[in-house]
Amino acid sequence: MNHTSDTTSAGNGGNFAPRQAAALLDQTTQQARRKLAPSPPWLLATRAVAVLAALGAIWLSVRGQHPYKGPTGADSPILVAFIVLNFTATVAVRERAMAGVRGRTRLRPAEIAILVVAFAAVPVIMWALAAAGVSFALYPTTVLIVPGLAWAAIMGVREGWRGCSMGLAVAAVGVVGAFAGPAGSWAVAGVGLCAVLLGKAVAVARRQRG
Repeated sequence: MNHTSDTTSAGNGGNFAPRQAAALLDQTTQQARRKLAPSPPWLLATRAVAVLAALGAIWLSVRGQHPYKGPTGADSPILVAFIVLNFTATVAVRERAMAGVRGRTRLRPAEIAILVVAFAAVPVIMWALAAAGVSFALYPTTVLIVPGLAWAAIMGVREGWRGCSMGLAVAAVGVVGAFAGPAGSWAVAGVGLCAVLLGKAVAVARRQRG
């Protein structure tokens, strides 16, 4: 009787081991996703609040200007500080998360070159539009269109629709801002980018839990 019980226990143990292994693998995978995420949800949410605060502050200061003359000298340090802090935090967290990681997770040199060209082309395009008399040429949201489309194209090739959605959303914010007026475009940029970043944070969090 004892022999039968031992055999049954061994059989149960043999049947349970694969489930334990699967659970352990799933747990390890989720932990790896959290650690390797270049932009973790908390960083995306922080950036969302920061961009809303920075661009919202500029909008509050320029909305009453008649005629519109752009951000004042007091607004420029706010914008510069946000850009520097955002870039520093993003690079630091990404490099820490991606240390030792190879393959498709990292951007290829060609993809980095495309993004650099996209950003470098922005002032040239804005100058050309301004010279042609286009009203929204110097709006802050105009800066978002070309880089947003470039990012969408790169992520679309790498990850499909889910990967390029953020770039398309950023470009859409740029297009909407063209109809908001010179002062209103700051509000569109702040609210739009905040919504995009928060949406990305939720998507990343759901992916990590799954």
